Amino acid sequence: MPTTPLSELSAQNVLYARARLGEGPLWDGTKQVLYWVDIHNHRVHVFEPSSGDDCHWEVGDLGSAIALMGSDKLLVALGSRIASLDLTSGAVDTLSTFDFEVPGTRFNDGKCDPQGRFWIGTISPQPGTAALYRYDPDGSVRVMETGLTISNGLGWSPDGTTFYLTDSPLRKIYAYRFDGATGEISDRTVVIDLGDEPVEPDGLAIDNDGNIWTALWDGWSVACFSPAGEALGRVKLPVQRPTCPTFGGPQRQTLYVTTASVGLSQQEIQQGFYAGDLFAIATPTPGLATNPFAA
Repeated sequence: MPTTPLSELSAQNVLYARARLGEGPLWDGTKQVLYWVDIHNHRVHVFEPSSGDDCHWEVGDLGSAIALMGSDKLLVALGSRIASLDLTSGAVDTLSTFDFEVPGTRFNDGKCDPQGRFWIGTISPQPGTAALYRYDPDGSVRVMETGLTISNGLGWSPDGTTFYLTDSPLRKIYAYRFDGATGEISDRTVVIDLGDEPVEPDGLAIDNDGNIWTALWDGWSVACFSPAGEALGRVKLPVQRPTCPTFGGPQRQTLYVTTASVGLSQQEIQQGFYAGDLFAIATPTPGLATNPFAA
């Protein structure tokens, strides 16, 4: 459990981004940079904390999730396909294409497991028809979970035996037994249920103690829970729609949080003037390192 009360932590605005739908922050510990996406603007960004500089690549589609792929490429989920983004040339090469049954379905949040397999879920306009996929380094694809609506925040416990998955409209975060050798998940239970609140859990990150940090869409905050689902506290943000956290910085004790302005009225944007910007929270406990894709 964090020794510093979370109510005493503060979020600092580190990038005046004004993203429509900032998402998918990913820390590169070698380069000490943060990659993130602006889904509706079809951009993959790279932010350099040491200088405050931010630049982007135009990817021509709804890029929703990314993974490290060697030193000069990113794996990117784009609409209904998985592609590679060359960080030198900006070239986008399709690796796998998916045929979703329900029109309007697209990829959403994704992340690599400790063994380097890419897990990516979908968002569907028809409740209960989204799914979670696993894209392996050999190019094979497996359906790992069905019956979802917005497959969202996912992650693994520090010991690699538990997998977490969020279904945002249900306001639930599930825990599964995870077999690292086979990549199988089983024995789903509800570890966090926010059904009595008008907020939705979005992206999540795990710290070294196994605590779950989740962005609360329409909740103006990031919440922290123990591995057992006990509420440990919340860190307030000056924006209504935080989307996804990830740990970064030299010691991985900075929680970077992307946010969104999409869907907000003019009055709501005025109330949360910094909607779409990138925030950073200094945390008492370091987070887990980024798992790269095992290309």
